[in-house]
Amino acid sequence: MATDIISMAAVGVLAFSLIYALNHLTRKRLPKWLMPAAIGASMVLFSVWNEYSWYDRVRADLPDRVVVLGAVSGGAPWRPWSYVFPVTSRFMAVDRGAVSRSLTQPDLVATEILLVQRWSNTVRVPVAFDCAAGARADLVEGAALAPEGTLRGATWVPVGHDDEMLKAACNGG
Repeated sequence: MATDIISMAAVGVLAFSLIYALNHLTRKRLPKWLMPAAIGASMVLFSVWNEYSWYDRVRADLPDRVVVLGAVSGGAPWRPWSYVFPVTSRFMAVDRGAVSRSLTQPDLVATEILLVQRWSNTVRVPVAFDCAAGARADLVEGAALAPEGTLRGATWVPVGHDDEMLKAACNGG
């Protein structure tokens, strides 16, 4: 968030510099309201662009091995226009580079689900999948999928073969 504020302030300084230079280059006195209006408008426009382009910019920076599963868009009271034009502020993804298969049962895989949210650190949630049975187990609180395929500390939850997480983890989406 600090980066957003610093960037927005830099855009305001740039707008100030441009209006100041324009005022001196034209040798005419521009209206006094133009300077604060240009600074304010540029900062607001930058902030709106930054909000609406965040998801596309982050997604474009992800390596090819990361499969984006779904994004959450919505509105907020402090930006009422976002109820009409929703803003994407978080998404889930599977890091295919973190997928590991059981040595003895190749239909069992373990990987990480990435929970990415604006202004928050990315959370990596370890998850196991039984590709043949269409089931998932969250590997939290010490739960683990042993290399030989034994699940310890968790239970399989049926999700079906059409589940996006399961498809991404088992065969690349």
